[in-house]
Amino acid sequence: MSGTPASEGAAPSGATGSADAVSDSVVRPGHGARAFLRLVMIEHSIFALPFAYIAALSAMRLHGGHVQWLTLVEITVAMVSGRTVAMAANRIIDRHIDAQNPRTAHRELVTGALSLRKAYVGLGVSLAVFFVSAGLLNWLCLALSPVALFFLIIYSYAKRFTDFPQVFLGLAQAIGPLGAWMGVTGHWSWTGFLLGLAVGAWIGGFDCMYACQDVDVDARIGVRSVPVRFGVANALRASAAVHVATLALFVAFGLGAGYGPIWWVGLGITAVILAYEHAIVRPTDLSRMTRAFFTANGVVSIVLFVFALADLVLLQGLTATGR
Repeated sequence: MSGTPASEGAAPSGATGSADAVSDSVVRPGHGARAFLRLVMIEHSIFALPFAYIAALSAMRLHGGHVQWLTLVEITVAMVSGRTVAMAANRIIDRHIDAQNPRTAHRELVTGALSLRKAYVGLGVSLAVFFVSAGLLNWLCLALSPVALFFLIIYSYAKRFTDFPQVFLGLAQAIGPLGAWMGVTGHWSWTGFLLGLAVGAWIGGFDCMYACQDVDVDARIGVRSVPVRFGVANALRASAAVHVATLALFVAFGLGAGYGPIWWVGLGITAVILAYEHAIVRPTDLSRMTRAFFTANGVVSIVLFVFALADLVLLQGLTATGR
């Protein structure tokens, strides 16, 4: 899952808004599913899926040496449905605060493009798909799926009780790669854990940056975040420090998974992209935040996946089918 930025907010206790007043009659017939997919920004799964694939394919290389296609499909369904649950819950929980923020006031539960009832239906369907796909992977994934859901949903509430909601977002994001690894092997892996931490630090660090653009609104309505507590300049410094740690974790993962030079080239490119993100966003100029988030972040996930796949196939002998 690409994360839901902290600045997109959870309503403080007692907040009011117009979202609850939305009735089904406001939603045009036949457009519920489409509006729900817009609500959860389904296309942003691209931020999370490549890292789940890196974890899964790395585990497959170490356990059998070939791609397990059915398992890969099940991991994809689990990842997308889990992310959809998290996003739908976030939008439902945060609908009042979204109505008070000009940047988020266009969202479907605020404008009436989607009713609250239909959002809950979409959430329920996604939840069922998530549990089924986890169960199809193995008993461990099914047993741990409630734990995963806790971290996926608690982030929306974290903004009410801590100045560090990005930590909760990072933990939620870390679940994907680790879950994908366990989906292949059926047991815990420290290597998969390292990749999960790297992804969590990457997303959490950028969310700290992303929240800067809503610092004034968040401070006014009571949403807590690192920028609100410590200021924009310090939040950007913290984001940069976390991204340095991200690169260190990717190095540790690469060593643990036995990657070769192709991976390290991809990681070098990733370091350049992260440096670019921080170079174009400054405390006095946040106008290029969207470019950094949607463009650079998307490139990071794709670049690392492509180079990891090339390393696995060309240097480590991963095959499409078993011999």
